[in-house]
Parts: sequence; C-alpha cells; structure tokens
Amino acid sequence: MSTLLFGSIGTLADTSELQRQAFNDAFKTHDLPWQWDREEYQTLLASSGGADRISEYAKSTGTDGVDATAVHQTKSERFRELLAEAPPALRDGVADTIKAGRTGGHKLALVTTTSPENVDAILTALAPAVSRDDFDLIVDTTQVDQPKPDPAAYRFALEQLNSDAADAVAIEDNVGGVQAARAADLRCFGFPGSNNAAHDFSAATKTVERLDLDELTAA
Repeated sequence: MSTLLFGSIGTLADTSELQRQAFNDAFKTHDLPWQWDREEYQTLLASSGGADRISEYAKSTGTDGVDATAVHQTKSERFRELLAEAPPALRDGVADTIKAGRTGGHKLALVTTTSPENVDAILTALAPAVSRDDFDLIVDTTQVDQPKPDPAAYRFALEQLNSDAADAVAIEDNVGGVQAARAADLRCFGFPGSNNAAHDFSAATKTVERLDLDELTAA
C-alpha cells in the first residue's frame, strides 16, 4: 500500500491566476502602484511566496513603508472570495486518482504550508468532487511552522500517517515543493500549473501533465 501526498492546493486545482488577481486587488486596496502581469508573476513564482514575496518585491522596486503582512492578509482574504465566486475545476486526473486511491486502500494526505482558511476555502470550492473526507490527514500552517522548501511538513505527515518515505509519493506543483519532498527522501511527481510550467522541475522523479494512480505507485 502506498501513501499519496498532495503537496499543495495547487495540485488539486490550478488557482494561480486567481492568486495573481488577488495580489493585484490587494495592491490596489493598499494604494500600491503595482500590477503583476502574467509574465512577471510567473517569474516571481520561482522565489519565496506569501508575505516574503511582497517584501522582496518592495525592496526590488525601492518601495518603502510596505506592510507586507497586512498586504498578504488582504490578498488571502480576496483569494478566498474569488474561490467562492468562481470555483476552479479539478486538474486532470485528480478526481480519478483520489477515487482509485481510496478504493485501493491507499493513504491520502494534503500536505500544505498554507493557512487552514485557504485549505477550507479550496475544499469548499471543490466539493463535492473532492472533500476533506477524502484525506486521512491535512497539514497546514497550524501544525508546521517552516514553509517549504523545508521538508518539515512532509516529515510531519509521514510520522502522523505512520508511513515510510520509501512507500510514499509526493505530488507537487512548484519547485520549492519538489525540493521539500526530495529533502524528506520522497519520490516526487512534478505536476506544474499553468504559471510555473517553465520552471526547472528536474529534481522531480518525473514530471506529468495528468495524474494517474498506476503511474504514481509504479515509480
């Protein structure tokens, strides 16, 4: 029996463009003269996320007095509103993989380093196709302090599930997540979203455009 570790909400649904819109709306709310187009956002996704991304961008543009934490809080609230207004579609193969995994007796976990509010929002938006009940474990920032690429979230998940890394496989939509999985001695399938498909996923065991349980468990 294998353990399937979905590494972020982006492995379930491609939320990247909703995230970008939420950032831009937050910048407007905080009177910041920034507007990230898709090309710029794709570049920014290669670095740290969350408030750190905002702080680094403020430094790079010479913008003083930016409360990155407050801006990111506004962004997160707006992102959850957008999820409710326009629920995204499941990514290719996700529904079948989860269904087959449950039927086949595999352990399933969602191993994120995002907030519990964001996890709740995406699972509400995706229900009933995917729900909290589909996962044996859900990891968020209330359980693990260190964000990826630190492997802490994966190590915590393996411990909680009583699973060995050798019998588990991670699925990640971003390079930092792949690094975290590999640092936890996990096999990892890169599953890039639309805005990070051009990033370097060479550290992944394999990179795919669609999930398939047989392929995941055979790697």
